[in-house]
Order: sequence, then C-alpha cells, then structure tokens
Amino acid sequence: MDTDADISPKHGALMILSSAVCFMLTDKVLNCGLIPKSAQGTSLSRWRYKNILLSLIHSVITGFWAVACFYRQPSLAEDMISTFSWFSYSLVAFAIGYFIHDIFHMVLNDKSRQSYELIAHHIVVVCCFGVTTLYKQFIGYAVVSLLVELNGIFLHMRQIMQICGYSRQDDIYRLNSLVNIATYIAFRIPALAWMTRWLVINRDLVSLPFYTLGSLGMAVITVMTTILFWRLLQKDFLWRKDKHQKIL
Repeated sequence: MDTDADISPKHGALMILSSAVCFMLTDKVLNCGLIPKSAQGTSLSRWRYKNILLSLIHSVITGFWAVACFYRQPSLAEDMISTFSWFSYSLVAFAIGYFIHDIFHMVLNDKSRQSYELIAHHIVVVCCFGVTTLYKQFIGYAVVSLLVELNGIFLHMRQIMQICGYSRQDDIYRLNSLVNIATYIAFRIPALAWMTRWLVINRDLVSLPFYTLGSLGMAVITVMTTILFWRLLQKDFLWRKDKHQKIL
C-alpha cells in the first residue's frame, strides 16, 4: 500500500466540498459575458450551455488526472482494492464534488427526462465513490471508471457545437463525431467491460456489501452506456437530413 494510505476521510470530505464550491463559482463566472449569443435565447438554453461546459471541464480534468494516476503509480493497476495514493484518492473525491454539484444544478434548473436519467446516474456514482473514499478501498477501481471521461470530452464538445448552431454536415462537427465514437469504443466500452469482468473474477475478494453496490452500479451504468451509444449512432451516423436536431 502507498505511504499516503493513512489519509483521513476528512481529507476526502474537504476535497469534495472544495470541488463542489469550485464548480459553483465557475458557474457564476460564466454568467459574466461568457455565454455565446446562440445560447442566450432563454434561461433554460443559458443554463444548458453552462451545465455542458462545466461537464466538459470536469471531463478534461478527471480524464487526464485518471491517466496520470496510473502513470505515477503503476501498482494501482495491480491492486484495485487496497492500493492508492493521495493523488488518486483526491481524484475520486474531486469527482464526487462535481457530481453532487451537478445533481443540484439539474434539480434546480431542468425537469426534463434526460436530466432525471443523469441524476440517477450521478446518485449511483456518488454512492459508489462515497463508500470508496470513506473506507479507502477500491480507489483503483474507481479511477478506472474515470478513464471514460476521456470520451466525455468529445461527447460534451458535440453538445456545445449543437448549441452553437453547427450542422451535422459541418466538417468540424463530423470530425468530432468520429473522434467521439472512436473514444467511446476505445475508452468507455472497454473500461466498463473490464470493470465488470474484474468484479466477476474477483468475487471472492470482495465483501458482499461492496459486491452488491458495485454490481448494482455497473448494471445501471452499462444500461445507460448502451442506450447512449445507440442514440449517438442514430443522431450522428444513421440520421436522415432534416431541419430539426435535438441535443442529446
């Protein structure tokens, strides 16, 4: 186990709070003339732009942070249960702070079905990550799950392009769509498949409460990932030319 293994859960709570406050302040800063005209039509469109931009910021930070965790500590990949460091522990706590902020951001501003789906996803993640940081176990497993945020970068860029009025026929939009699908296949799907396989293979090493929570979380996220993948294929590759484009 890493020499930082004596980290107190208070550190995690402080990081969670700091992360949530940082995203809240960033949301306020975006109101200072940083919203494009294409997103200023209604209060909902302004909120949606800010929400997606905050999600993009989170994806950039946590995606590359997750890669750095494995680069700095290769042993993290060998022991998914007990090995961790201050660096990887802080990443998981930082992600919790963002998800908590995003839950409240959506509850207060958007009542659409899509938001309820994301809220359900966030609650599952917060529960799983929360237990991880509280008991300081399965940090490596949680870090693997954050590798999917490398795909989230292009997923959120796609949404921002839609808000800014890009057509699906524009070269830049088509390029992002291709990279989005490529990273979806390269990072999101393999990461979730590997996590499911690891959970099954290491069933005897995982206590029943952790196994139950992990299995429930993987089931929910796998279903949502499959639905999202199909939606992306439909809207960006199997679509018919029409004038009405919905933001995923």
